[in-house]
Amino acid sequence: MQSTSSPRVITLGTAGGPRWWKGDTKDRAGIATAVVVGERFYLVDAGHGVGRRIRQAGLELADLGGIFITHLHSDHTIDIPSLVVFGTHELQHRAGNPVPVFGPGNRGALPPVSPFATEAPQPVAPENPTPGTADMIRGIVAAYATDLNDRILDSLRPSPLELLELNDIEIPAGLGYHVNENPTPDMEPFEVFRDEYVTVTAILVEHPPVAPAFAFRFDTAGGSVTISGDTCATANLVRLAKDTDLLLHEAIDFEWVEGLYGHRTDDEGRASRDHHYKSHTSVAGAVEQARAAGARRLALHHLVPGSADDTVWAQGETLFPGRFLVPEDLDVIDLVPDAAASGSSPTPASAGAGSRDEGTQVPSGTTAPTTVPAR
Repeated sequence: MQSTSSPRVITLGTAGGPRWWKGDTKDRAGIATAVVVGERFYLVDAGHGVGRRIRQAGLELADLGGIFITHLHSDHTIDIPSLVVFGTHELQHRAGNPVPVFGPGNRGALPPVSPFATEAPQPVAPENPTPGTADMIRGIVAAYATDLNDRILDSLRPSPLELLELNDIEIPAGLGYHVNENPTPDMEPFEVFRDEYVTVTAILVEHPPVAPAFAFRFDTAGGSVTISGDTCATANLVRLAKDTDLLLHEAIDFEWVEGLYGHRTDDEGRASRDHHYKSHTSVAGAVEQARAAGARRLALHHLVPGSADDTVWAQGETLFPGRFLVPEDLDVIDLVPDAAASGSSPTPASAGAGSRDEGTQVPSGTTAPTTVPAR
């Protein structure tokens, strides 16, 4: 990958939730974001379809500078196996210089059972019920051992564990953190990674019952981007995102939640409704977080439901005083927009990314971004 532009974000996948959304006319892939700086890109989360979206964006796995996992819910990790297994083909040169992977460690305790339960459910994998990032990836390698050993022994390819450097993020001591009783203590951002292109800081956010859950901020010589991960409104995120050039924040439609669960009186329905309200953020809530942080631009992603009409998310445009965006998959957002183009919408990264306002398609084979009309 050649460095042809300023630091930028490519929204590889913009849907949230552990499902394939029925009626999703935009065909949004699972949540995944590329931060592109110089000749390198950094991946935040790996929702379904991430490998194909990386290819469609014109990125090369050979240029992967690191993988950062906000939390270990499946919609953020479901395609880690494809990166681990298929990635061995493009990452063979990284033996001796492995790709760093950062994510939550073992939480150390199961979450409490929902107060709506009439009978306590039994957890899966009781011998290791809360593996962290490193254990998860080692487990993936073990699960694919038949395939991987064929390639290691017969084709003389390296093991994925030689190509990836696994790092469970260590939570700073002295915060009063407790996985169930205090998962989001007030704290300052802390550094998790630095190279010649980026400095990555993290902070704990609130997405019960999962813990730890992180938001990440990437600071570059050409601007900053903060990625919320999944969270309800929290002062920690505001602290991490202070004066950021771009805030990518999750959003949920609570009217959809009410339509799906509001009429249900069964244990699962009541527990699911409760989870969404305590763990996610509305469009208006995301705007308030961005305003409090002084973010220059706000873009919504991890959209739930992924099939919602554009009008659900567009309400933020009248609430946020800065530039407000609702990117689609494969859109490109410069961290610091060119002054002459500051009124334009994000641009599709490559072939297959359509112009949503006009309904046109980028011509087949196109690799350069194509400008789309302003909202």
